[in-house]
Amino acid sequence: MAISEETGREEILARSDIRPSQLAHIVLRTAQFAVMRDFYLAFLNARVAYENAFASFLRYDEEHHRVVIIAMPGAAPVQPRASGLEHYAFSYASLGGLLATYQRLKALGIRPDWCLNHGFTMSIYYRDPDGNQVETQFDTMACAQADAYMRSPYFDINPIGVDFDPEVLLARYLRGDPMGELVRFGSAPYPDGVPHIRPGGVPDYDFDGALFASTSAPAG
Repeated sequence: MAISEETGREEILARSDIRPSQLAHIVLRTAQFAVMRDFYLAFLNARVAYENAFASFLRYDEEHHRVVIIAMPGAAPVQPRASGLEHYAFSYASLGGLLATYQRLKALGIRPDWCLNHGFTMSIYYRDPDGNQVETQFDTMACAQADAYMRSPYFDINPIGVDFDPEVLLARYLRGDPMGELVRFGSAPYPDGVPHIRPGGVPDYDFDGALFASTSAPAG
């Protein structure tokens, strides 16, 4: 990338409205360096941009690195109930891309931890070998629509979302059902007797969307 000259430097430095242009990368410390590196290589369809005995820099797009794995022998395990990062998310450009990733990871033995229609995203969560929660998502709304949804009565009572069965959603996607139907709440309910894919200890939420019809929320 060529570095452009910047003019009006004093004016730039005087500005108070400058924001980040993107979230660039995440760095993870681990006591199981090779296992974590290999997981993220598979999880993200990534490649190693650089590696030594201490760190592995992983790349999957135009950025020089998106994930860095740092070797820290003897590091304590992740503490799920401690203060800190809850999860991080990777977006996919299409629902098909999200579901193709689900299929590919399933074939590798990597199973979801949670499957949620958040209203503005269809999200499939996983756990890495250290126990960090990682989200894969597809945006189902433009930003203005998402803003309106987050101001809706339904979001006020259920900001978490509604569960979906990834196998049901995958079957409907392959059947050619309209996208507008696939991203709606309740589009892929779990069949009777099939346990929901959901981590333990989550707060109560409207997991089956039973309360949605009683509100004036826009459809997810």
